Amino acid sequence: MTVWDLLLWGVLPYVMVVVLVGGLVWRYRYDQFGWTTRSSQLYESRLLRIGSPLFHFGILVVIVGHVVGLLIPKAWTEAVGVSEDLYHVMALGLGTVAGVATLVGVGILIYRRRTTGPVFMATTKNDKTMYVVLVAAIVAGLATTVISVFGPHEEVTYRDTVSPWFRSLFVFQPDIASMSEASFAFQLHTLIGMLLFMIWPFTRLVHAFTAPVHYLFRPYIVYRSRDQRPSPAGGIRRGWAPVGTPDRERDTVRRTEGRPR
Repeated sequence: MTVWDLLLWGVLPYVMVVVLVGGLVWRYRYDQFGWTTRSSQLYESRLLRIGSPLFHFGILVVIVGHVVGLLIPKAWTEAVGVSEDLYHVMALGLGTVAGVATLVGVGILIYRRRTTGPVFMATTKNDKTMYVVLVAAIVAGLATTVISVFGPHEEVTYRDTVSPWFRSLFVFQPDIASMSEASFAFQLHTLIGMLLFMIWPFTRLVHAFTAPVHYLFRPYIVYRSRDQRPSPAGGIRRGWAPVGTPDRERDTVRRTEGRPR
C-alpha cells in the first residue's frame, strides 16, 4: 500500500462526503432560489421530451444497480440461489441497457443545448463542466460493466475489491488494500464518480436531492376566472361573486356592504 493508495482510497472519500454535505447545506442556506434545474422547456420541448425520460429513467436503474452491486455482498446473492455467472449476465443486460439509455439521453440533451440558441445562451461554464464529468462517469461505468463480465473475474471483479472497500467506509475502517487491488478501469470510474459528487451541490444536478413532499400536504390552488359565464341560478356571475349569485343580488349585497354604519 502506497501513500497514493492511502490518500485516494482512505482520505479522499471522506473529503468528498464533507464537500457534498457542506455544499448542499451552503446551497440551501444561501442559494435557495438557485436550487433548480433552470428549466429551458419554454425554448424547446421536442428533443427534451425524448432525452429527459431516457436520461432520468436510465440513471435511476444505474443507481439501483450500483446499490445492489456495492452494498450487497456476494455471499448474500449466492445464498438466495443467484450464482456468480448469473449475476454477471444480469449485470451485463440491465447495466448495458440502462447505461446506453442514460448516455443517449444525456447526448440528446447536450445536442439540444448546443443547437438551440436560447438554451445555449443560458448554458454556463458550470453546466459545461458538469456535462463533461457526467458523460465521463457514464462512459467509464459502461466500460467497467463490460470488463466485469468479459474480463478475468478472478482478477477484476468489483465485488471482491470495490464493494468491500465501499462498505468499509461506513464503519470508518477503509479497506484500502482491497481497493488498491482493483483494476485501473474500476479505480478510474470510482475517482470520476467521487469528482461528480464533489461538484454535485454546485451544479443544476442539486435538484435531485429535492423531493416535493410538501405537495402532498399543501392546500389546493383555487383558480377564479374573470370572464363572464352563466351561473346556475340565472344571470351573469363574475369571477369574484359567489356561485349562484345573480347580478342584481350581487349588486345589492355590494351596495349594502359599502354603506357607512
